[in-house]
Parts: sequence; structure tokens; C-alpha cells
Amino acid sequence: MPSLKDLRLRINSVKSTRKITSAMKMVAGSKLRRAQTAAEAARPYAARMERMLGALAASVAGMAGAPPMFAGTGSDNVHLVIVTTSDRGLCGGFNGSIVRSAKALVNDLTKQGKTVQLLFIGRKGRDQMKREYGNLVIDAYENVGRRGVTFAEADAIARRIGVMFAEGHFDVCTIVYNRFKSAITQEVTRQQLVPFPAPPVPEDVGGHAVAKAIYEYEPSEEAILAELLPRNLAIQVFRALLESNASEQGARMTAMDNATRNAGDMINSLTIRYNRTRQAQITKELIEIISGAEAL
Repeated sequence: MPSLKDLRLRINSVKSTRKITSAMKMVAGSKLRRAQTAAEAARPYAARMERMLGALAASVAGMAGAPPMFAGTGSDNVHLVIVTTSDRGLCGGFNGSIVRSAKALVNDLTKQGKTVQLLFIGRKGRDQMKREYGNLVIDAYENVGRRGVTFAEADAIARRIGVMFAEGHFDVCTIVYNRFKSAITQEVTRQQLVPFPAPPVPEDVGGHAVAKAIYEYEPSEEAILAELLPRNLAIQVFRALLESNASEQGARMTAMDNATRNAGDMINSLTIRYNRTRQAQITKELIEIISGAEAL
């Protein structure tokens, strides 16, 4: 049975922990507001870019001379999987959900006989997967967005992906990240970056294809796609980083809030235990004094 001193030390230790988790919750909440604003502001532009490229891609589908980032290499044997996690922990199941989804994707591709390469953005994902998939790792980026996600960081990653694709290092590139929904909800998302996925053909209620509008482009559709596809790659990577950053701060704020509540419950429980132990000790001492007095 712990002594009163041990209980006091433990109560003080938990109080110190509660102060730390409470401060981390406030910091994460402050960062979350900025990160959420940035992520929500980037969504309309990225979505509009996808729709515009989808319309262009639909008009050149099957035509000769389509850009490689749209037409692909003609094969899907080598897959590059980009795993976007955080560099720090204490954010609940944020990193674990991403790693589980990435592992499932790698295992599915491996069972199909595909060759998989892993590129990590964030230290936690690499640390959790390198033991099992260390031979698949080609590189890892750390401290991305440490002082706020910038487009320059996303553009550098996108340029490297573009160079690797041009040099024939992979056929298909997929990024795995957490899409921000709310402070307590993040959605694991897999998005194919290369080649650009062709949009589905819209259908009416009867199941018949809807006639598309005819546009004339100047310059040609192929020239426009060749210019915009690398830019779209950077935009989509930038959006993924913004969504991941907002999701990380939301998950950390929620985790620290839960930790602060649990610390408060533990302090209450330890305080009750301390008071009972102290009362029992006082009662024991009184009984010993009374027993000694009666013996005299």
C-alpha cells in the first residue's frame, strides 16, 4: 500500500502533466484555426483545377500525343505510394490510421504482383513502416510545414515526383493523407496523382451517356494539358499537406483535451485515496494513544 508521501508525489506529478496537456491543447487549438482556414481556402481552387483538367482530359482521351502525365506509361507495374504523416506524436490515432491504410494498400499491390516504392512526408510514418517495409523506402521528408505549410515545399515535392516519373522510376503515384472534417473527425484519403485520373463519363437517369459540350481550345488541348498537369500535381500535393496539417492539429487538440480530462479524473481519484489513507492513519494513531492510556 503506497504511503502518504508516495500519493502526494503522484498527485503532484499528475497535476504537472495536466498543466502540460492543457497548454498543448491550447497551442493546438490556436494552430488549428489557422490550418483549417488555409485548408478550406485551398479546396475550391484545387477542385476547380481538377474539374477543368478533367474536361480537357476527356476531350483528348485516346488521342495520340497526349501528355505522359495523363496518358501514363502504358503499364501499372511500379507504384509510388506517398505516405503523409506528422513529425510529432501525441495526436491520438492520426498517424496510426494513415499507416494502416498505407500498409493495406502496399499489401494489396504486392499480392497483385506490383512493385511498390514508398516516399514518406513526416517522420512518424517512416518510423512505423521502415521495419516491415524498409526495402521499399526511397526517401523521407521531415519538418515539412513545421512553421506552416508553404507552396514552395509542396512544389519541391511535386517537382521530384515529376522528375521520377519522367525518368521512368514508377508508373502510378498515389498519395495517402488525412482529409480534415472536424477537430474530432479526419478521413483517410487515397488520391491518385500520376497519371491524372480520367473523369467518369456522366450518365442520365436512364443510364445513357450525356452529350458533352464542344469547345475549341487555343492552343491545343495537348499543349494546355502539358502545361497544367505539372502545376496541378503541385496543387494537389499542397492541398494534401494543408489537409494533413489541419487534421494533425485537430487530432492533437482532441487528444490533449482527453488527456487533460483523464488527468483531472485521476487527480480526484488519488485525492480521495490520499484522504482515506490519511484518515485511516490518524484513526490508527488515536487508537494506539487510547490503548496506551488505558493500559496505564
